[in-house]
Amino acid sequence: MARGQLRVYLGAAPGVGKTYKMLEEGQRRRERGTDVVVGFVECHGRKHTEALVDGLEVVPRKTITYRGAAFTEMDLDAVLARRPQVALVDELAHTNVPGSGNAKRWQDIQQLLDAGIAVITTVNIQHLESLNDVVAQIAGVPQRETVPDEVVRRAEQIELVDMTPEALRRRMAHGNVYTPDKIDAALSNYFRFGNLTALRELALLWLADKVDEQLDRYRAEHHIDTTWETRERVVVALTGGPEGDTLIRRATRIADRSTGADLLAVHVARGSGLAGADPAHLARQRALVESLGGTYHQVVGDDIPAALLDFARGVNATQLVLGASRRGRLAQLFSPGVGVTTTAESGPIDVHLVTHEEVKRGRVPIALTRGLTLRRRLAGFALAAVALPLLTAALTQLRGQLTLSNDILLYLAAVVAVTLVGGLYPALLAAVAGFALLNWYFTPPIHEWTIAERENILALAVFLLIAVSVSTVVDLAARRTSEAARARAEAGTLFTLAGSVLRGSRPLPALLDQLRETFQLTGVTLLERRPDARPGPDVQRDPAAWRVAAAVGDQPCLTPAQGDADVAVDDQIALVLRGHPLAAADRRLVEAFAAQAAIALRQERLAEQAAAVGPLAEVDRLRTALLSAVSHDLRTPLASAKAAVSSLRSPDVEFSDADRDELLATAEESHDRLGRLVDNLLDMSRLQAGALAVFPQLISLAEAIPAAVDELGDAGRAITLRIPDGLPEVRVDPALFERALVNVLSNAVRYSPPDHPPMITASAHGGQVEVRVIDHGPGVPATDWDRIFAPFQRLGDRDNATGVGLGLALSRGLVEAMGGTLNPDVTPGGGLTMILTLPAAPPPADRSFDRAILEPLDSSPASSDGATP
Repeated sequence: MARGQLRVYLGAAPGVGKTYKMLEEGQRRRERGTDVVVGFVECHGRKHTEALVDGLEVVPRKTITYRGAAFTEMDLDAVLARRPQVALVDELAHTNVPGSGNAKRWQDIQQLLDAGIAVITTVNIQHLESLNDVVAQIAGVPQRETVPDEVVRRAEQIELVDMTPEALRRRMAHGNVYTPDKIDAALSNYFRFGNLTALRELALLWLADKVDEQLDRYRAEHHIDTTWETRERVVVALTGGPEGDTLIRRATRIADRSTGADLLAVHVARGSGLAGADPAHLARQRALVESLGGTYHQVVGDDIPAALLDFARGVNATQLVLGASRRGRLAQLFSPGVGVTTTAESGPIDVHLVTHEEVKRGRVPIALTRGLTLRRRLAGFALAAVALPLLTAALTQLRGQLTLSNDILLYLAAVVAVTLVGGLYPALLAAVAGFALLNWYFTPPIHEWTIAERENILALAVFLLIAVSVSTVVDLAARRTSEAARARAEAGTLFTLAGSVLRGSRPLPALLDQLRETFQLTGVTLLERRPDARPGPDVQRDPAAWRVAAAVGDQPCLTPAQGDADVAVDDQIALVLRGHPLAAADRRLVEAFAAQAAIALRQERLAEQAAAVGPLAEVDRLRTALLSAVSHDLRTPLASAKAAVSSLRSPDVEFSDADRDELLATAEESHDRLGRLVDNLLDMSRLQAGALAVFPQLISLAEAIPAAVDELGDAGRAITLRIPDGLPEVRVDPALFERALVNVLSNAVRYSPPDHPPMITASAHGGQVEVRVIDHGPGVPATDWDRIFAPFQRLGDRDNATGVGLGLALSRGLVEAMGGTLNPDVTPGGGLTMILTLPAAPPPADRSFDRAILEPLDSSPASSDGATP
């Protein structure tokens, strides 16, 4: 029996229309003659969704009693007995009531698929198991019901049901998602704009990965090796040479020509691990690639063009950037080189050969005797000088008992022995000397340089060829063994270095200390050239031109010339070593240390700059917000008080006792307001100086918010309060909190229409408490939200009916002084919502808050589409 196919409607958030889409698909298939039944659907009271159920056969649910309550679940046995072609089963991640056949609904769906029944289902992105912790961090609510990602990935079809956050919030405000009594709470919590945006991005990224998997699987199944240019991907090949910086920057410019292009750098290391790439160059180039937004990769392969193309095709690259060959023209005649070979075999991948400064310099020749000491080479020459005469004397005594072939083999053995001891050059000498000795003593006519028989000529020629070849191979093997041992030692050193840097709180001293221990130095100093230092021949000896960035060991070196060795990272940074001269073989590894030290130094400098700029920026922001708000709010009470006093002093008007009392009350109220503003000015000045007397206390919002509303007098009586029971307390300064809230409420009252007074709601989630002041006035465009707190919006040069934040800068400064935030948001249906966020005080150990604040709307086991409002 063929397994049924699974189609999943993936939603970015509850309410986007997954169930609606599922039922629409069911209706379309029913109209085409397909046998469709509804195994389970949850409409959540949405009339448009319920209307789509009409005309579809619905399998009755079964009732299960659990802990004295009755719940309904999908009747799996009834659906299996009915055996439709397609079953519509809502809420894939739903947890079945205990007593059901399976613990999860996705397990029920697996049984339907195994029975050959196609299933159409729905799931939200927050219910995927791999994203559970991410969603909990974003929304502040852990999802209790999850489904393994693999279950969804195995679906034959996945369709994203998407909706912009603005549209979803409007849908909610119109009552199309939740009942009216839950709308405000939902918009204030789970369905905040930021939450919905993050969930939407998660859904798009997860589905993009699924699409990439499907594309890769399709290409693999159909043996498609060619590149499909679905996205521009630029691969730059690095050799570990100094030209890599030029190639990376050129590849970056190529990638920047296409929006969304990927940049990948790859280094091909030979399988032997002896590729001769400079680790210092690679470390610096890796940092450069990552700073430009690319990624660094390393692959192993002996055939470099094949390895490059395999990598490029594996990542579906569209362009490949290579450096022009550094080899000379004569070498290119015998071998076309990596660039030419790669270009010839690249197929649809565009190959860019980039010229650079190293092109004309060629490659550094390999030292044939590298890896052998002078003592061993001298021992090889001595062995050749002693062994060959002794062997000749011995074979002369055995002349007539051994054939020429035996003599040749014995001389060949002597040449191999010389090679093992002294390397190639002594072996070449032994091979030539052995050829001459064989010709003089053992090849007829004896004691003459002539050879009578052609076979002997061939035998001696073969001997010389084999001797030279064997010498070369043996010497090469010896050098490779030495290089492998050194490479292993370097790898171990770099591994230890990485561990020391990762474990240390300050990577730069740990790195320098590791360098000192590795090479047994007495001191290591990292010098940085001063910006005002003048270039010249004596700059390496001028202490005024350098400053010590970091040092370990004995007394730091003040100039590069004071050390026993120095490694220049660039024109500005030098690593100076003291203790003993640096061996040439060790310089490459020390350069890798130097490159990493320069990177660590720059990271420390960036961290110091960020730490220094942060407080200054905060002080400047507070000063700006304070002055702008106070300069505006001082005018109104001063103008009112002046007008009242001027009227009372006017001799031209005779006021009644009631009018006089009203003018005096106006003057008194204006002076009270002015006094409060002066208090705010003093407090914010202390805050700017770091001396604000903030006295945080645990307060209850259920008591503090009504007190702030009372400060507004008659204007505050129309404000609607929705403060739920069980809110956690907040630790704030009561006076500062009241001042901030009164300022915000004053703006809301001023710009709210009479028939829609402001509303205050409060909620708790993710360790924070939010107070939302909601008005239904003209609102502020999202593009002007940053300008609400700008100075030029507070100077009274605008019409007050524009509703562009009045007094909010002062409120924001006060709130942030208490560790909170004040931000604007859109009121669904029109208006402005100011969100005051404060950290919630931890609850006592013996106290449990109302779970309705923290858990989904419907906490019963029969719902999985609900989200915490």
